[in-house]
Amino acid sequence: MVAKKELCILILAGGKGTRMKSDLPKPLHAVCGQPMLAHILKTAQQLKPAKIGVLTGHRAELLKEIVQTNLPLWGVKTPVDFILQKNLTGSGTAAKDSAPFMQKFARVIILAGDAPLIQPTTLKNLINKHNKSNAACTVLSVDIDNPKGYGRIVKDTRGAFEKIVEESETDTTTAQIKEINSGMYIFETKPLIAMLKLLKPQGPKKEYYLTDTLGFLKQKGFKTEVYKAADFKEAMGVNSKAQLAQAAKLMQEGINLRHMDNGVTLIKPGDTYIEQGVQIGPDTIIYPGCFIKSGSKIAQNCVIGPDCWIENSVIEESSHIKSGCYLTQAYIGKNCAVGPYAHLRPQAVLKENAKVGNFTEIKKSVIGAGSKVPHLSYIGDSQVGRKVNVGAGTITCNYDGVNKYKTIIEDGVFVGSNTNFVAPVKIGKGALIAAGSTITQDIPEGSLAIARARQVLKQKKKMFKKESKK
Repeated sequence: MVAKKELCILILAGGKGTRMKSDLPKPLHAVCGQPMLAHILKTAQQLKPAKIGVLTGHRAELLKEIVQTNLPLWGVKTPVDFILQKNLTGSGTAAKDSAPFMQKFARVIILAGDAPLIQPTTLKNLINKHNKSNAACTVLSVDIDNPKGYGRIVKDTRGAFEKIVEESETDTTTAQIKEINSGMYIFETKPLIAMLKLLKPQGPKKEYYLTDTLGFLKQKGFKTEVYKAADFKEAMGVNSKAQLAQAAKLMQEGINLRHMDNGVTLIKPGDTYIEQGVQIGPDTIIYPGCFIKSGSKIAQNCVIGPDCWIENSVIEESSHIKSGCYLTQAYIGKNCAVGPYAHLRPQAVLKENAKVGNFTEIKKSVIGAGSKVPHLSYIGDSQVGRKVNVGAGTITCNYDGVNKYKTIIEDGVFVGSNTNFVAPVKIGKGALIAAGSTITQDIPEGSLAIARARQVLKQKKKMFKKESKK
């Protein structure tokens, strides 16, 4: 491994990506919940470079702002510099504009900002091959069945690197070569910068190709090596929404496989969406149609029913989230049951053995241990104690149009169906609320509260006279 002080990483992230049909910079398009650039930054960090450079171009300020804001969220602690590509005229210009950044380090790994599937192990192997061969440059290659559109790696009769031939320059022979350039390299910085000065515009677009530097290095007597990755998918570049979907599918397959290898049961892996960074314990079962977003933690022995949305939430062991539930920034304690079709909004907290049933919504509230809100209720801005039973149709009226107020329900309270709590209000321990009550005042401990109009019976009046016989 290259010593930390010697290595920097440059990520080329300046392209517009016209085939994406989007004004968003291409590297910011998301794959499995995070921008492509986030995945590449996290991979780069695992190589322990002294610094990472991000080459920007199209909408540079937007890209810089989003990356700087989210670096802590992505777990990227390596210092990151931003370099502006002044003219979007190819990878050679990108490297030229990055020369002031690169020249501070002995070696540079250059990565593509639209290749989110590259793995740290592959890049470490690239570094090892470079070190052993004493090369000025080592290019990462892969074999693919259909190499159309890629630069071909041409080797001599001994298998040594000879040159890279771009797609537009292939002939009958080189067009058949299946080993292609990934667009990722490790260079000795000093000779690279010297070769960048020799670049000239090429092709119909008059672009400057970074690949030309490899030919110049060979001409000047420097050694260039090739390291071939085992899995061609790692070099996959994303240039369209269709390729973005393909990259997401491939990454998702890898994420799901890792969870299954760790003891998680996915009933139908192809229909289960789990983002990077999600933690799931062994013996948890996840049914199809679930979306589990970044920041979520699910402990062991849980069951996640079909068609659930779980975002930035914590679910402790042996809890059951039933079909169709929607959880956002919620905390579910041990051995809880939620749903089906429950909605837990931010700061909803269920203590152990609590139950929230079907078509119930919980918002910014704590449901105490062993308490039940079985169905058809809204509990907002509330503190519910232990072993409370909340009847169907109960509403905490927490908002008066200007301010929000809190409802406190202490341990052991029984709430009858169709009760309205007009906050702020406090219900003492062991109180009993009669069904259909509207509670506007505090209720002392152990009391029975009835807050509804008295039933009145009257003789039914004849509303219509009988029609006279004709």
